[in-house]
Amino acid sequence: MKTKETQRIWVKDIKENDLIEGAFLVKSKVTGQTRQGSPFLTLTLADKTGKVDAKVWENVEGISSLFKEGDIVEITGQVNTYRNRMQIQIQQLKRNESALDPAVFLETTPKDTSQMLSELKDLAARIKNRHLRALVDSFLADHGFISQFKKAPAAKVFHHSYLGGLLEHTLSVTQLAVMAAEHYPDLDGDLLLTGAILHDIGKIDELSFERTIDYSDQGRLLGHIVLGVMMLEKKVNPIKDFPPELAMRLKHLILSHHGEFDFGSPKRPKFLEAFALHLIDDLDAKINGLGRLLKEDRKEGSWTSFNSLFQRYLYKGNSSADTIGKQEVKEEPGEQGQRHLFDVDY
Repeated sequence: MKTKETQRIWVKDIKENDLIEGAFLVKSKVTGQTRQGSPFLTLTLADKTGKVDAKVWENVEGISSLFKEGDIVEITGQVNTYRNRMQIQIQQLKRNESALDPAVFLETTPKDTSQMLSELKDLAARIKNRHLRALVDSFLADHGFISQFKKAPAAKVFHHSYLGGLLEHTLSVTQLAVMAAEHYPDLDGDLLLTGAILHDIGKIDELSFERTIDYSDQGRLLGHIVLGVMMLEKKVNPIKDFPPELAMRLKHLILSHHGEFDFGSPKRPKFLEAFALHLIDDLDAKINGLGRLLKEDRKEGSWTSFNSLFQRYLYKGNSSADTIGKQEVKEEPGEQGQRHLFDVDY
């Protein structure tokens, strides 16, 4: 089986009944058993345009031994639909040994990272407090930090979960912080702006993002909130006469930006700028994640499939006013514990 790059089929273009032949990244791999006790494989295959479910029913043990999660595999298979989701029934599979560009298989921000970084630096230049400005400048002048910051995703799943997503999310949160500070004069604009720029810095160490996006060891053991505070301390300490009170407030902004204990926040917000940062961060994460979810949903009609994260159906809108009221929607189950949207690893 030989795959030609010029004949690549992208995940976004896969349709029911297609015969697929191509190379994909294995994002997940799970072994199961049928009711009769026969083994099967459930895979999530991906490229930079999206992901698709796949199954292996025949020669499961032999095929499973050929690859692991994070490998790139070449497959042939038939596409069908199961429970309103595309699924590839894999007929042949082998591990790809070639040096393929990882950018083909990992989704990347559609925005220009150099332009976004330039915009972030322009916003940082608004900071008037000399201590806060020196702190932010020390991060933005750190070439090793910036190299990772431009590439990192903001999460493993849901919001900005693609290469460059961390920078995209940080810029958006910072832009919203500027608007909030202009609208609410009681907010300390310099403090809020600094917190917006630095709130997720720990994600460059929390996540690994070479061939697949996953948690690093320190990401699972410490998490990006703790890692971010550690990074902040390293940059604050060399700055002469940095006010201890200001350093404590910055640490609290990072420690509380998830808002609630149930959402992985070690502390809940306890001053105005901390409340503002949490709400802005939550808004940007939800708008990005929900927007992508609605675009990627393949269920026909005006409503998505039931979303377990939000415990509800989501309305996509009607293509014609004539269809209003004609879509049958099942009654939603009762509200259950909604998982938070920031990808803290439990």
